[in-house]
Amino acid sequence: MTTELSNKTILVTGASRGIGEATARHFAAEGANVVMMARSAARLEEIEVEIRAGGGAVTVCTGDVSAYGDVAAAVDGAVKEYGGLDVLVNNAGVIDPIARLADSDPTEWDKVVDINVKGVYHGLRAAIPAMLESGGGTVINISSGAATNALEGWSHYCCTKAAVLSLTACADKEYGSQGIRVVGLSPGTVATEMQVSIKASGINPVSQLDPSVHIPTEWVAKAAAYLVGDGGAAYAGRDFSIKTDEGRKAVGLPAVS
Repeated sequence: MTTELSNKTILVTGASRGIGEATARHFAAEGANVVMMARSAARLEEIEVEIRAGGGAVTVCTGDVSAYGDVAAAVDGAVKEYGGLDVLVNNAGVIDPIARLADSDPTEWDKVVDINVKGVYHGLRAAIPAMLESGGGTVINISSGAATNALEGWSHYCCTKAAVLSLTACADKEYGSQGIRVVGLSPGTVATEMQVSIKASGINPVSQLDPSVHIPTEWVAKAAAYLVGDGGAAYAGRDFSIKTDEGRKAVGLPAVS
């Protein structure tokens, strides 16, 4: 197999479901060495068995991205197992519980910050030194249109995704000249479990969308693969969107209907 992902080592956080799982499966199918990280050990092991059965190279690392030590251990594991780290997909993220500010639970709001913001920082902090040591690499931070748009009931999600966009820009400014490509990927609404919570909340226009408009997780995985290739260089330090015909055409996805 000869693809841009062949023999590259990829760490994917939040890999036990949704976008993370689809990305791990897609990258493994393209010949990459994949390290999957998530909190659900049982589910990770199920996916690992399935990928290995298909001939893919994969290992798992159980951990919580809100704990720096867990993320650092995953990076170290990737380096020891495969000799380096080429790509980090900072995917782990949550939106629950959805609530207006005055109704929000401060403890739960804090947890969203720990996962959505600190988790991305932890990934960058752990991965960049390993990538510098091997001459470069790519970090893809899963972003959202919420990074630049206020949505009722989503104060935690909007604020954290805005912070992720800023981290993408800061990391590019600091390390772009040293061979580290850091880019955000804004996929739009995706058919994941997160959409179930959003629909049930009944808050803001996104909850009113028909499920048929949500794109498959596999499309996001293909977009991530595109960003690892030459096409991703133009988006260093900012978000790449597949909510537009231009973005979808670049990846090879169907046009916006």
